[in-house]
Amino acid sequence: MKIELNKELNKRSIEEFARVMLEDVAEDNIKYNIIEKENRISVKVFSQNLNKETEFQYEKLREKIEDQELTMSKIALLKLYDKKYPWGSLMGVRPTKVLRRLLINGCTYGEARNILKNFYLVSDEKIDLMEVVVKKELELLDKEHINMYIGIPFCPTKCKYCSFASYEINGGVGKFYADFVETLLKEIEIIGKFLKTYNKKISSLYFGGGTPSTLTEIDLERVLQKLRENIDLSEVKEFTFEAGREDSLNIKKLEIMKKYGVDRISLNPQSFNVETLKRVNRRFDRDNFDLIYKKAKDLEFIINMDFIIGLPKETTEEILYTIEEIKKYDIDNLTIHSLSFKRASNLFKESQEREEIDRALIEKHINNIVHEKKLYPYYMYRQKNIIEWGENIGYSKLGKESIFNIEMIEENQNTMALGGGGISKIVVEERKGIDYIERYVNPKDPALYIKELEKRCEEKIALFNKYK
Repeated sequence: MKIELNKELNKRSIEEFARVMLEDVAEDNIKYNIIEKENRISVKVFSQNLNKETEFQYEKLREKIEDQELTMSKIALLKLYDKKYPWGSLMGVRPTKVLRRLLINGCTYGEARNILKNFYLVSDEKIDLMEVVVKKELELLDKEHINMYIGIPFCPTKCKYCSFASYEINGGVGKFYADFVETLLKEIEIIGKFLKTYNKKISSLYFGGGTPSTLTEIDLERVLQKLRENIDLSEVKEFTFEAGREDSLNIKKLEIMKKYGVDRISLNPQSFNVETLKRVNRRFDRDNFDLIYKKAKDLEFIINMDFIIGLPKETTEEILYTIEEIKKYDIDNLTIHSLSFKRASNLFKESQEREEIDRALIEKHINNIVHEKKLYPYYMYRQKNIIEWGENIGYSKLGKESIFNIEMIEENQNTMALGGGGISKIVVEERKGIDYIERYVNPKDPALYIKELEKRCEEKIALFNKYK
């Protein structure tokens, strides 16, 4: 799409918006005429192919939104091509941040709703969801602490939809497993020593990956023991271990987690249809899953389960079967993902064909089950290339919300990340509702992580000291 602007704006940003939001629109020549009129901004946009001009006018919102002219230039494209989406023009990962910013800058919920609906073109249904989530977030967000993430970049097999830092434990990179564990133990010591001098304590701790439960029983205990010995966990409110794959779990591992203070685990079937899971290179034994679930309940873990809507060739009926099966489990959290074709995943490289599913019917059944189980939405995020412009929603029993999930999605706290692919973050508030975020990424590749540990720790510590 060729774009001609009469003002200095970020043309690439507009082009990227058009690529994602207007993917079915043919190449076109677009001409803009952007004018400020006292307290209003007018954006006129002309399509050569359609021989049509559309004007979008709106009052100046000033600090309530960022780059209003640029934002309006994108929205005007949707109006020009008469595109209507449930999320309107909100293409970003964190739509709730838009609402939180409006509230921080003095809007009431009613005023914010008006802007979301008439400016951003968001549907009433999605605004309702945003309000519920944001109200819960505002109860739990905490700037006075940091969170810690520990990445274990190994899995039993690599799921085709996955784009995370993950290597098959029995593949070529698996030869670095033992040295990776030794290096992680060293990193825990180094970072633990630094955190004793840092001015904020940890409020939530999360093991992710990969599949952290790929650790052997011996190594799992060594890592958790090292954490207890070196990291001050006195103010930790939750300790989560993503034990997502039943084929990496046994009762002994659950007992070790409990022994060292883990209080939350994720058991993530993604689907209860075995043939679907085979297609995405994921093993699943329902009998073992049920055994692990029962033991986790006996040990009084808070349990989350993840499911993905839109897996390859999975029909509406098969998805509804999975939703019905969820009723058999007394879970504290339920996370429903809409499949996204991520560029780094094997699924993206192989095919982008999507099964036609009845999204409305599926959502109706999801709403029924969360109502039945008294689960409420508490965090939400979106992704590019997500099916039918949906979202990923976390539901929870009251009081069982994952603080870590909220803090990560809202990018509210600093994050100290260890292990393979861990992304440390420093969040610096520049002005109301707008944060500057500086990141430091640990290598995903275990060999590089092992080789560069000391240098990476020094640079990461320097970043935290910079904003101490």
